[in-house]
Amino acid sequence: MIRGIHHVALATSDLDRLVKFYQEGFGFEVVATMGWEVGSERIDTIVGLKDSSCRQVMMKAGNTHIEIFQYKTPEGKPVDPKRPPSDHGYTHFCVDVTDIDYEYERMKTLGMTFNCPPPTREELGNGAIRATYGRDPEGNLIELQEILDPNHAFYLNV
Repeated sequence: MIRGIHHVALATSDLDRLVKFYQEGFGFEVVATMGWEVGSERIDTIVGLKDSSCRQVMMKAGNTHIEIFQYKTPEGKPVDPKRPPSDHGYTHFCVDVTDIDYEYERMKTLGMTFNCPPPTREELGNGAIRATYGRDPEGNLIELQEILDPNHAFYLNV
């Protein structure tokens, strides 16, 4: 069962500036600061990049989150800040699910293509979040995410 949209993700060249903007402009609070260094093959497989590294922040306001990435590698390309709404922008949206394996198979039947199946909890070192990225038929990125621990900071209370 899909429970709703969990977060929208943005990529930026200046993480601190964008975090401050969403804190001050919209009242978002930082709930987690994370990232990874080059060499995380599992993350590279999930996000579909090679030799990636990044800083990331998850922010929350009400029942929604914004996830902001600043990739160190590969370096992202800047976008035109005045681009029309028909141009590409956001990196992905994430849907929170209660059975990621079921939703992965169901979405494949609807034409979604994935970088990889969702990693098992064991593959994640008993991590609290299982996730995978895929593309809709137009190529837009969508993340399926199952949070295994209801006490996790990212857990979506609905």
